[in-house]
Amino acid sequence: MLSRNIDKAKEAYKTKDIEATKAAHQGHVHSEPHKQNQGQFIGSAVYGGLDGIITTFAVVAGVAGAQLSTGVLLILGFANLIADGISMAIGDFLSTRAEQEYNAAEKKREAWEVEVYPEGEKRELVEIFTAKGYEKEDAERMVDIIAKNKEGWIDIMMKEELEIIEDNESPLKNALVTFGSFALFGFVPLLAFTVAQLFSALTNHTFLIASVMTGLTLFLLGALKVRLTNQKWYKSGLEMLLVGGVAAAAAYLVGVALKGIA
Repeated sequence: MLSRNIDKAKEAYKTKDIEATKAAHQGHVHSEPHKQNQGQFIGSAVYGGLDGIITTFAVVAGVAGAQLSTGVLLILGFANLIADGISMAIGDFLSTRAEQEYNAAEKKREAWEVEVYPEGEKRELVEIFTAKGYEKEDAERMVDIIAKNKEGWIDIMMKEELEIIEDNESPLKNALVTFGSFALFGFVPLLAFTVAQLFSALTNHTFLIASVMTGLTLFLLGALKVRLTNQKWYKSGLEMLLVGGVAAAAAYLVGVALKGIA
């Protein structure tokens, strides 16, 4: 339960508005589980989308540089879209699950230590607080208070001693969001070439159209990334546009250099 509005507090910090900060901390007590749910998968969506569009456009640029047929481009592009998307999703699933299993095992161990040797755990926490600058007497008083609530004590030990912050992310949902975002945004560089199969008038301009669409989408995703990094939106957008452009240029030059062996 929080007595402040997190979103308003963040906005106040961005503008360094002291009065807005005070107002954000004077709201009614409330919980914000919906905010956690809304933001829980943003990271997987943004980074999955960025990886999807950059890697797929790199394939497109490489094939275009080698002057291969549109058919080859679409085969390689969609193969990358599906295979790399599945690989990323599986990686996301396994890494999230492994992290949660590790955290659960550490919490179980910490709970056992609190149960069988509370004096040692109290001493560790006192040492942690004194290392942060608290006087030993104050640290001991705080630890005595904390030790009255065993669950809270364990949570504090997890954070302060092990630097572990638990989360309730779903590995499966993370994986599905990653794959969906990868496939959705990764399709953008292929869209112009796919449509050109139906409308031949676009054939002579497909790579240009794909480049423009990809650039705009990269900028949009970069701007969306500020939800995670708190950068300026235009700076983040330009940064991702530059990264994608460098990757595409490198792939295009490789295609040009190796087109003779195709």
